[in-house]
This record gives sequence, structure tokens and C-alpha cells, in this order.
Amino acid sequence: MRTVHLETGRHLYGGGAQVLYLVAGLVARGEDALLVAAEGSGIATEAAARGLPMETLPLSGEGDLSFIPRFRALLRRTAPELVHLHSRRGADTLGLAAARWAGIPVVLSRRVDNREPPWLARLKYGRCRRVVAISDEIRRVLLSQGVPGDRVVTVRSAVDPSGIPHQCRDRAAFLSEMEFPEDARVAGMAAQFIRRKGHHVLLEAVPRVLEAVPRARFVLFGRGPLEEEVRQAVTDAGLQDHVRLAGFRRDLPHLLPCLDLLVHPAFTEGLGVALLEAGAAGIPVVGTRAGGIPEVVVHGRTGLLVPPGDAGELAGALGALLGSPERCRAMGQEARRFVEEERSVDAMVEGNLAVYRDVLDEPRS
Repeated sequence: MRTVHLETGRHLYGGGAQVLYLVAGLVARGEDALLVAAEGSGIATEAAARGLPMETLPLSGEGDLSFIPRFRALLRRTAPELVHLHSRRGADTLGLAAARWAGIPVVLSRRVDNREPPWLARLKYGRCRRVVAISDEIRRVLLSQGVPGDRVVTVRSAVDPSGIPHQCRDRAAFLSEMEFPEDARVAGMAAQFIRRKGHHVLLEAVPRVLEAVPRARFVLFGRGPLEEEVRQAVTDAGLQDHVRLAGFRRDLPHLLPCLDLLVHPAFTEGLGVALLEAGAAGIPVVGTRAGGIPEVVVHGRTGLLVPPGDAGELAGALGALLGSPERCRAMGQEARRFVEEERSVDAMVEGNLAVYRDVLDEPRS
């Protein structure tokens, strides 16, 4: 089966990592899969490093209409049986237009749970043969917006635990790099600095956590438009000794086991690949009951869940785990088992393959 996969994101965040897992899994199964990425993007760099079949195209942004004929020309040259669109930064609009112009069936992944205007949802998703939702919550959102149920399939995101260590290589070096004391209890947050990720809720909770666990410390990984605002908020609150902004780290999978837990206070979230990575690293998650998060964090088993936007509840959950190393370790062990047994890359690849086969078995309309 020949498929082309379009990922137009500039940076290698969780969604892009899923595309790499999928393309690699398809190739390993003997399928003819080609990744198409934007020139100079993080996913293009990583795909090349892994030796995956890949081509790049220039793309100046979501409004770059010249991308449509460029991508159509590539499709005519490569002649895939199916096109899988993987992101919303032009892939779901420009890529969809090009694929339909070329007369090729389209599958579109939906990775976020925010709502779109119903007319836009019907217009866009109605032109796809299938929409792959990465969580049941996203599927519910799509159905509520009028997308037919027989068009929407849930195939959950996954991670490969074998690529994520579950022991910290050198915790002393990590603590030294962050300028934390040797007895620090460390919570990390790995998310873009955008409003819906809830950084401000975490900062509101931090002083209350410190009252219960004075040796608690926090590391915020990532980048985004609100980074400087968050940095200033840390300074204004006098939390410079307790909170570090560590930037985007390519070695994050190797740093996760050096944390005691991951915190994810998001208001909306499609699924949260970083939460799966935390589980693979053997650390629990304190997250919110938002979007698909409850589908990857089992409350009381692999972590704790609190209402979104509730700094008091968040502080209580963080204090409960940071103050109990034994409970933290036990939940971390359960989290790794959960990822290994229930969120495997093999299952994700097979799930997408099943979607492709169903589409290609249908009569063309």
C-alpha cells in the first residue's frame, strides 16, 4: 500500500513524533510510506536522521496557497493510493485541497479537542474519507459538531517505551544543572507556553505546595509565545529559587526519569503525548480531567487528576505525591506497565492501517 503523510508543523512536538512512529512502523511492515514535511522543520531533520522516506516542500504558512499546486504535483509524481494529513497548520486545508484536486482519498488526524465552527467542521471533515481521533474525547467533540459517526475512528497515540529510559543516568548532575539542592523533590512540566496549557495555574499552586513540601522544585520545559510572560510571573512571585524555565530540550526523554513526577494542568488537551512519555519513563502524572488526559492518566493508579483551573486541588495533589516518595515510585511503576501494555506503538500503527484498508475497500464516490 502506497501512502503519503503530510506533517506541516515547524517544530517536533508530540504530534510530529507520532507521525515518525507511524511512518517508521509502516515501513517496517513493508508498506510504501512517504513523509512530506515543510522545509527546515524539526520533523524533517529528525526523519532524515532516522533514514525514513521523506521529501520536503517550501511552506511559508497556513495561508501559502502556492503550496496546493506544489503538493498536488508531488502526489501526481508519487501516485499514492491514500493521503494521510497529520496537522492543522495547513495540512488540513492546503493539503486537503491538493489531495482532492489530485483525486486521492484522504484520511485526516485530529489531535486537539477544541471546537471549530460547525460549518467549518462539516466542510473540512466532510471531504475526508475518515477522521482519525487520537482520543475518545476528540471523537465526541467531532460527533457533536455534526461529523458523521461512520467517518470518525479513534486510534490513540502511543510511545515506544524502549526508547525512553526508566532510570535517571545522573540525578546529581541534573539537580546541579538546575541549581537545585540534593534533596529536592522535582516536578516537571513539558508543554508549549500557550494559555491552554495552564502554566499560570501551576504558578498559583506552587507556594501552597512549598508550604507542604519545602524541598519541592519545578522545571518548565518547552517554548512558546507566553514564555517571557511566565518567566516574569516567576520573578514577580519571588519563585526564582524554586522554578526553572529549561527551554526546549531534545534530550527530554532522558531527563524525564530524573523527575519525581510530571504535572500537566491543561484546560484542553487532545491526549498528551508527554504524559505517555512520562509513564514510559516510570514517573506518575498530576494532570487535569480535561480532553483526553483521563484516557492516559488512570486516577489513583498511574497518577492523580484534578479539575482544570483549580490551583488548590492541583497543589493538594502535587503535595501528596511529592511528599510521599514511596507512593510516587509505586505509581510510576504502574504508569510504565500501563504504557507498555495498553498504549503500544504497534497498536497505533495497526489501528491506522486498519483505517486505510477500510477506506480503500470502499467504492469510490
